[in-house]
Amino acid sequence: MKSIKNTARIAGVLYLLVIVFGIFAEKYVRNTLVNLADGQQTIVSITQNEFLFRLGFVSDLLMQLAYFLLPLVLYRILKKINKWLAQTMVLSVSVAVAIMCVNMLNHYAPLVLINHSILDSKQLENTVLFHLDMHSKGYHIAQIFFGLWLLPLGYLVLKSGLFPKLIGIFLMIGCLGYLTDFVLYFLFPSENQNLSEWITLPADLGEFSLSLYLLFKGVKSQKSPKS
Repeated sequence: MKSIKNTARIAGVLYLLVIVFGIFAEKYVRNTLVNLADGQQTIVSITQNEFLFRLGFVSDLLMQLAYFLLPLVLYRILKKINKWLAQTMVLSVSVAVAIMCVNMLNHYAPLVLINHSILDSKQLENTVLFHLDMHSKGYHIAQIFFGLWLLPLGYLVLKSGLFPKLIGIFLMIGCLGYLTDFVLYFLFPSENQNLSEWITLPADLGEFSLSLYLLFKGVKSQKSPKS
């Protein structure tokens, strides 16, 4: 049991790193510096805060590294519940990480264009916004697999007896939320802007709760069988 708890706490650290690095890169760096409706403002913001923009790039890649390792650690805990579902969980994250790592080239491209471009100002604005818009779209494509991994994870959490069942329920609902958000983003973008935070709320609650539980509690103590 001590070994499982130590493994769980490693998973908790990795999960928290995913959340912290991800929030910093997306919610702070890109939300602060990028305005897809104003190319000139975006270029000025990136130019004046180039180190912050680079820091967001590195933070995002560190998130992907932690995210890649996370299911490998959780697999050691959950494979006894259902090995196939645990493998599906690992595969889903691996695909998501691969998409996101390639997609990070769209984050870095504006730096190359701004510092080395021979384009005129209008062409530069349009090209920078194109790459940043493609980054956003690539992120939402990866969200398919961000969502899909939550279904086996939530089920395994629910059935394992090692974690509060409510966390597993939130995670499984969160899978549906992520997939719904993906559909709305590409088919009904105006509606997505209003609903996205609410649709993904169950996933946010489930993942944050699981990360804290893993970090501070580890797993539930199992009762010893009566002799």
